[in-house]
Order: sequence, then C-alpha cells, then structure tokens
Amino acid sequence: MQHPVGSPLPPPHQPGHGPALGWSPAAHHPGPPQGPAPVPPAAPGYPTAPRQAPAPHPGPGPAPHQPAPAPAPHQPAPLPPPPDTTGHVPLPPGGPVAVPSVPHATAAAPDPTSATLAVLLIGPAGAGKTSVAKYWADHRRVPTAHISLDDVREWVRSGFADPQTGWNEHSEAQYRLARRTCGFSARNFLANGISCILDDAVFPDRPVVGLGGWKRHVGPGLLPVVLLPGLDIVLERNAERSGNRRLTDEEVARIHGRMAGWYGSGLPIIDNSQLDIPETAHLLDEVLSRSIASPPNW
Repeated sequence: MQHPVGSPLPPPHQPGHGPALGWSPAAHHPGPPQGPAPVPPAAPGYPTAPRQAPAPHPGPGPAPHQPAPAPAPHQPAPLPPPPDTTGHVPLPPGGPVAVPSVPHATAAAPDPTSATLAVLLIGPAGAGKTSVAKYWADHRRVPTAHISLDDVREWVRSGFADPQTGWNEHSEAQYRLARRTCGFSARNFLANGISCILDDAVFPDRPVVGLGGWKRHVGPGLLPVVLLPGLDIVLERNAERSGNRRLTDEEVARIHGRMAGWYGSGLPIIDNSQLDIPETAHLLDEVLSRSIASPPNW
C-alpha cells in the first residue's frame, strides 16, 4: 500500500492486530485541510476537456468505537427512617400504664383473665411470689409475661451486690437499676398487648424501696397485690432455697415483720398459708377483678 507524499506512516501493524488505537494522520497536519489545486482557465478557441474529479485524499480511518458513557444512576430521595419493628410486627412505644377504666355500674364484673393488665405481686422472701406469678402467667388466655426483679438483679454477674451481705449503697443502686429495667420492659410488653406480672419484696416503711418507684417506672395503672402467709410458712419455704436466694432465719423473720405494715394500707392482701399455687392464682384473679372495678388508692 502506498501513502501520499508527506503523510506520516502509520505505526507498524502487530501480528493479528489492526492499526494501533488512537493513531490519526490528521494529528500530523495542523491547520485547515487543503482543498484540490485550482484549475487554470482554458485557452481561447480550445475546447475544454472534461474535468475529472480529483482522487479522494485518504483521510484517517474511522475512530475506534467508544462506548457511550453510562448515565449517572438515579439517586432516590432519602426515605424516612423505618418504624421500630421486630420482623413484620410494628412496636408501639411503651408509655406509662393508665389507671383501668371503671366499668358502668350495671356492667358485669370485669374478667381479669382476658384483660391486658400490669400486676405487681408483693411479699416477703418465701411468700411464693415467683411461683404464683409464673403459674398465673402460664395459665392466662391472653399473652402474659412474668418479670422477676430478683432475676433482673442477677443479670449483674461480676460485682453483684449480694443481699446476704446486707443493704448498702451498692445494693440500693443495683436495686434501683433493676426496678427501672423491669419497668421499661413492662411498658414495652403492655404497649404491644402483652400483660405483665412483676414480683418484688416491696417494704411499706421504706420509701426508697417502695411503691413510688414502681408507679413512676410502670404507671398509675399498675395493680399491686400483697402475698403474706404466716411466718412459719415463709421460714419453711426459705429453708428449701439455695444460693444467694436463701436468707438466714433472722433475716426472714425481720422482713416478714416489716411486711405486716401492709395491713391497713388499702392494698389487697392474700394470706396463702393454706393455699397451693393454683388456688392462690385463682384467688389472685378474684382480687384483680375487684381492683379493676375499684382501683386501690396508692
């Protein structure tokens, strides 16, 4: 193949490849392109020979195909944060539990077995609070959770303020933290239609470890009920315990004596000295029915 005079030679071909990409003869001829040379006019009296079109000047080959740039991806508008969910179930935020509405005088007594309730079971060590609370929660017709303050306190493993060592600033701080955690959990359960029963050894003569904190953390709709069997019963049940749940007989007797202050407080009291767990749970439903109809003033 011949090339026009003065035109640069293309780069040598590589075996199996075409012209090198990016090479263009036009890059070596700056300035405007040169047109065909002008033809002088014909002499008078001589015929004009037909003009032949000049041979086309071999220009640069077609530029290599460059793919069109991809359009910028569409950036959607930022979405609002999703609601708090677990799986596909929305979670309404938990708030203070309101006082139960008092039914009309002509209405039938409320059924506590099918209502969404927040119950606080109070009693000394060995009163059977945890056993009754678990049984009551297990045998309801509506979803019900059991929250034990002692269980939540024992979430602290290293540095646990053991109640056997006595009451001090560390045990009080951990008690307050556990009570607040229980209240937060109860509000969340109740906001999502799950009843709660909590159990705690609340003292009537100690405001720090009293009902005020439970009302503040759960709400005024919390229904407190006191389990208070005889001293011989709680001593017998305490003897069956092990670990840090077991107290000395002297401590059990002291706690039981302080719990007697609930008499005359206006709170419902169940003496379950001669009742088994199912019988106590059945009596608890009767007490709760009266509490719903006429909430205690506490």
